[in-house]
Amino acid sequence: MYRAPRGTADVLPEEHRYWHYVEAKARALGHRYGYGQLATPVFENTSLFVRSVGQGTDIVEKEMYSFQDRGGESITLRPEGTAPVCRAYLEHGMRNLPQPVRLYYFCPAFRYERPQAG
Repeated sequence: MYRAPRGTADVLPEEHRYWHYVEAKARALGHRYGYGQLATPVFENTSLFVRSVGQGTDIVEKEMYSFQDRGGESITLRPEGTAPVCRAYLEHGMRNLPQPVRLYYFCPAFRYERPQAG
């Protein structure tokens, strides 16, 4: 029988209403205070995380899910959200907008870690 990989969980239909409620409240708060939602790709060039998180860190050395794409580029599933948001901010010229630019995001993050209670 197939099972979800260790450290992951399915969110069943009856649980989604709670998640939707929390996300809706967070969105409403964000919009109320002038924040805009930003969505970044689920994967990025590995060098983005190596540079932002640090070459010798546990995240880079032990916890990232990285692979080479067909063109030979090293790609990593997003282990955290800050670096991609900073990349998008710079790439899309948000530094030229009135400051501060207020952003929020909901995103999955992928790390190889031992599952823990709580």
